[in-house]
Amino acid sequence: QALFNLLIPDHAADAFSPPRLGQPGGWDALVERLLGGLGRWDAEHFLFIAERGYLYEHNCAFLPLFPLSLRALAGAALWPPQLQPRSRLLLSAVLLNSLLSILAAAALYELGRAVLRRHRVAFLAALLFSLSPANVFMAAAYSESMFAFLAFSAMWQLERGQSWLSGLLFSLASGARANGLINAGFFLYSRGKRFALQLQGGSASVRKLPPMWKQVLSLASSAALMCVGIFLPFALFQYYAYMRFCGPGTGLDQPIPEPLLQLARDKGYRVAGMDGVQPPWCSQRVPLVYSYIQDTYWNVGFLRYFELRQIPNFLLALPVTVLGSWAAWTYISTNPRHCLTLGLEREKSEEEGKPRDGFCCPAAFVYVVHSTALLAFGFFCMHVQVLTRFLGSSSPILYWFSAHLLQEHEPLLWSTGTDNPTSGGKSRNSCVKGTPDNLIVRLLLNWRLITPLSKSILGFFLCYWLLGLILHCNFFPWT
Repeated sequence: QALFNLLIPDHAADAFSPPRLGQPGGWDALVERLLGGLGRWDAEHFLFIAERGYLYEHNCAFLPLFPLSLRALAGAALWPPQLQPRSRLLLSAVLLNSLLSILAAAALYELGRAVLRRHRVAFLAALLFSLSPANVFMAAAYSESMFAFLAFSAMWQLERGQSWLSGLLFSLASGARANGLINAGFFLYSRGKRFALQLQGGSASVRKLPPMWKQVLSLASSAALMCVGIFLPFALFQYYAYMRFCGPGTGLDQPIPEPLLQLARDKGYRVAGMDGVQPPWCSQRVPLVYSYIQDTYWNVGFLRYFELRQIPNFLLALPVTVLGSWAAWTYISTNPRHCLTLGLEREKSEEEGKPRDGFCCPAAFVYVVHSTALLAFGFFCMHVQVLTRFLGSSSPILYWFSAHLLQEHEPLLWSTGTDNPTSGGKSRNSCVKGTPDNLIVRLLLNWRLITPLSKSILGFFLCYWLLGLILHCNFFPWT
């Protein structure tokens, strides 16, 4: 990113870019030269919020957990005293996200082992996550790394039966990104599936259960309590925004520098407690600043992005759209009855104590539904170019399905001790001497030997990672 930031001039994008206050020194210039590309686009909002708080109304589209973490790290670490606050925050973001992306990969690996029951597929998926096309956003001052770590960890804990710990992690995730609210569906499905399987047990086991009304009451109360916990951080932040921009006598603790006021006048930003006129969303029956900002400032809504001039953005989103749709179709076509019954019917393999494993296993159903719902919502209702990082930081399906395709169709990955049931041991191409244990490196070192499908999957991850790096770091018009 430092190389592209140096060689390619920035596009003059009409994006949020607050003026730099204070006189930068030599250390600040060095930080900007090396890491400045990681502070573009939405990162400007996160860094600004961490430094100045929620000064402008449209800053409230970015939830507070990540900027609060940046502020805490920037204040606690021993930075050189010459550094300006923004440079400290940018360094904090890079260090924090480097750690969180590693922890997210580890959580994805453990989640894959719990759901897929295939060690090598889970490991390969974690490696692909580390080469994700969304990886530039995992390193930049975005909340994607934090959200991925919290979401994958919560899913893993739920698979382990640690409901309360999972609920806490899901709750934190909803304080980092708004799409964390949909994770409440994992709890609802888990409780509903457990209840359905209990009812399908033998007659003896059914007689031992409490009365039906007690079961339903317990199910509803536990599900409602968990959902309230997951929604709580988001709801509290909406209340905070309401009090800041709609409450009577709302003011700021300190005066606002004139350059920031001038930016608000030039761009039409609404400043908290300045003009005395309440924003329109304050008088709504349910005053949600988040949905108002998405609608008013960024024109987010159903089919609003379907314009001829947005064709380049749809082309950018095409690979991840195809991959996500392919994953859903593969799972549905392999398990039609399981999908029609919403995974609530006990399978014969489960009754025999030998549940199926791999990507098409019954346990992956809820994750496929989650990924497909996010894909459909993002494609029809959001700025479609964000689909890659939106799905890449929220759902394990893209990595599981890619690892599944590689493991099933790439002979170079078939070796002794594999958990691939179709390999039948070593293949003639799996004994290439000198190949390392890292599966991705093995494929890259033997590029001429791997199948076209493997080249397509690796090309998607590697080329899109490079493209995302160039586009993000240089304010290109189609990012």
